[in-house]
Amino acid sequence: MERSVRLFSTVLLLLLVLLSPGEMGQNEMVAEARTCESQSHKFKGTCLSKSNCAHVCKTEGFPGGHCRGFRRRCFCTKKC
Repeated sequence: MERSVRLFSTVLLLLLVLLSPGEMGQNEMVAEARTCESQSHKFKGTCLSKSNCAHVCKTEGFPGGHCRGFRRRCFCTKKC
């Protein structure tokens, strides 16, 4: 008896997961652009501020930038 109740609960849970609506509708498709990175040529020193890095990247023609890596370098970003 206990085994059949456990099996029924498992099957019911699987049905609920399979039939529940996801984040996207059935006819929706979302295309996300890739982000390309390039190390900044004008940023000097250790990158400690994301906003400062982004500002320097904007002077290089990129829409933004961020600090990353163990050595904290400024990397400029753009959509590819």
